[in-house]
Amino acid sequence: MSDQSPPPGWIPRDPDTPPEVPQPRAEPPTPQQAQQAQQPPHQGGGPGKKGRRRRTGWRRFLPTWRMVLGTVLLIALLIGGALVAGYLLVDIPPANAAATAQSNVYLYSDGSQIARDGEVNRVNVPLSQIPRTVQEAVLAAEDRDFYSERAVDPKAMLRAAWNTATGKGTQSGSTITQQYVKNYYLGQEQTIKRKVKEFFIAIKLGREKSKNYILEGYLNTSYFGRNAYGIQAAAQAYYGKDVGKLTTAEGAYLATLLNSPSAFDVVSHPQSRPRALARWNYVLDGMVKKGWLTPAERAATRFPEPGKVRAAAGLSGQRGYLVEAVKDYIVDNKILDDKTLAEGGYRITTTLDKRRQAALVGAVNDQMVSKLEPDKRKADRLVRAGGVSIDPATGKVLAMYGGIDYTKQYVNNATRHDYQVASTFKPFVFAAAVENDSRTQDGRRITPNTIYNGDNKRPVVGGRIRFAPENEGQVSYGNISVNTATDLSVNAVYAQMAVDVGTAKVKKTAIDLGIPENTPNFVPGPAMALGTLQASVLDMTQAYATLADHGRRTPYTFLEKITKGGATIGLPQRTPTQAISREAADTTTSMLVSVVDNGTGTAALAAGHPAAGKTGTGELDRSAWFAAYTPDLVTVISMMGQDPDTGTLESLYGALGEARIGGGGYPARIWAAYTKTALEGTDPVDFDLELQPGAAPPPPPPSPESNPPQETPGEPSPSAPERPTRPSPSNPTGGRNQGGQNNGGQNQGGQENGGPANGGQENGGQDNGGTTQGGDQGGTTQGTQGSTQGSAQGSDGGPAEGLRPPSAFLE
Repeated sequence: MSDQSPPPGWIPRDPDTPPEVPQPRAEPPTPQQAQQAQQPPHQGGGPGKKGRRRRTGWRRFLPTWRMVLGTVLLIALLIGGALVAGYLLVDIPPANAAATAQSNVYLYSDGSQIARDGEVNRVNVPLSQIPRTVQEAVLAAEDRDFYSERAVDPKAMLRAAWNTATGKGTQSGSTITQQYVKNYYLGQEQTIKRKVKEFFIAIKLGREKSKNYILEGYLNTSYFGRNAYGIQAAAQAYYGKDVGKLTTAEGAYLATLLNSPSAFDVVSHPQSRPRALARWNYVLDGMVKKGWLTPAERAATRFPEPGKVRAAAGLSGQRGYLVEAVKDYIVDNKILDDKTLAEGGYRITTTLDKRRQAALVGAVNDQMVSKLEPDKRKADRLVRAGGVSIDPATGKVLAMYGGIDYTKQYVNNATRHDYQVASTFKPFVFAAAVENDSRTQDGRRITPNTIYNGDNKRPVVGGRIRFAPENEGQVSYGNISVNTATDLSVNAVYAQMAVDVGTAKVKKTAIDLGIPENTPNFVPGPAMALGTLQASVLDMTQAYATLADHGRRTPYTFLEKITKGGATIGLPQRTPTQAISREAADTTTSMLVSVVDNGTGTAALAAGHPAAGKTGTGELDRSAWFAAYTPDLVTVISMMGQDPDTGTLESLYGALGEARIGGGGYPARIWAAYTKTALEGTDPVDFDLELQPGAAPPPPPPSPESNPPQETPGEPSPSAPERPTRPSPSNPTGGRNQGGQNNGGQNQGGQENGGPANGGQENGGQDNGGTTQGGDQGGTTQGTQGSTQGSAQGSDGGPAEGLRPPSAFLE
């Protein structure tokens, strides 16, 4: 029997495929249906239908919620896995090398050694020997919820990272447990690897050790400054007692130091006292909030003054001052923090020149220290000195004098900020005038030849504050040029000039030159022209270096190189900037050259090199300054009065057997002796100056036959009063030749009613305070000063200085 053939249209089918259900034959669409089929589908579907929205436009590029959820879950899974792996893989290591800190080596620029520091000063004590209030003070300062919180605080870490990233300052989000891990097991380096290890070790330590164990370890390993590691060493270093005898107030101060050990030492850094006191109060207030101290006890607590710094024998002489200044520079510029630096092991090559350092110390010893007789003169016990020398082209600090001996006078006189700079500030006022093209109240452009009224107690015009400054010696000068007012340091002229320029502009110029904005008493006002601010010797040297380098400011540095274990530590960039115009800087320099040649700074001529400088004497003669420079070396010298027992600032009256100590005396002579040695073997170099229009000296008076010169608008007439001359054999009184002012003016060089004789006095003692002592020795007077016997040169060291009246003022 043969098979039947398949019917037409039959399609072969797999035997396992179920038979298809026959579908009704589709009818062709009507025109209306065809039109609807061409329209886009309805978004979301019709009623009763399960439709999905199709995203169009830019929404197509956004991830769906399913993708977001999946990504979050994946990240959480990875983080969780990393945490588990980190916890399992990171073990608690043995104590690090920092637990026995190494030494840092400080070197001169030629590689010879200055000093070595970093010997370990640590004595561990059990927690039971540390008073409870001291423990609580530390917790109030660093981690108030220590006993109730976990070993790490992620929220605090994130908050600290955010504050640091947004410019609110570098902050720590570490708990005490984390800090202990860093101190004892790891190190102070700021790396991600170290932070990761710190995180996991802290977690593991928190699970395996008690809170008391961790707090005890923290208190015994923390750095408190003064080379003190641990609370026991700190108690001895600051208060000379064992930790068990610390009071609550003392414990709160030691807790304060944990935040910034070097900066908050109120003995080594007196300028930081307000910040240290604020932190101390924060600690005590925290103890009250936690119930560890009653409000009554808090109100009765007084700040406990720490004891003097006991320097290591290896830091005697100038070495301690140099090391501390370099360490402060490293920390202040965030090269290393003080805790990291304290770990040691760093080889620090400085910019300090060994030969010039010796020259500066020798100049101070020869010109001042060797003449002190504290057993015979009580005032000699008060004498201090500070000095800094900088290369203006590079900003490198070449030499520094900090005091008689770091182990005897621990405060660095070159970096302290508690003495007024006096008239050494006046050049900044004039530089601001040129920089801002300033004019007098009646519209005349301010140049060295502009005429001002220099009368004593002349009220300042145009200011919001009533101010009528006294001139040194109560002298009235009448109409004098700015150049002469600078030579003689006339307060009345410069107070008026500060208002003419604008005190805010004067402050800005000073900051641009290099004076820190946060300098104490840096308040805009006419009195600022007299130097009421309290800048350090180092700050003033930086500012004068900017003038010396034609207005180009190169930030100073103490560092050539820092290395550790073969690795070099990065140093901050010090890009020079044009702080003020060359015209402003050079014109100021031209007037300071006149101060040395003809004014109160003539003692500097002994250096044998062209120099520009300014003298200054602080209120009540508490300080005397000489700031000066040659074209390639800037040096500022200051003498200061301070009681060695109480630390209070004192007047220098009677010191070194002199009635007065002026800037043109001992400071200028120290400057000259140092500069002569420092520049030994080099040829004298003249200043290359570009002056403002109208700054050149006025031409000599015309002869009767010649036509009278035309007066330039805004400039002084050639017939303006001549500059007073210094005493000479042909002009023994030193007055204005053919002067002629009635009622107190100059008459043939003298003066009838107490006006200036420019270095001479009728009854003040030309022989005892005149030309010889004034020019060569700074002019400390042997005479007295009455109401009609003024000193034209003033306290900066010109001829015939008298005793300052009780109502003393800045010169």
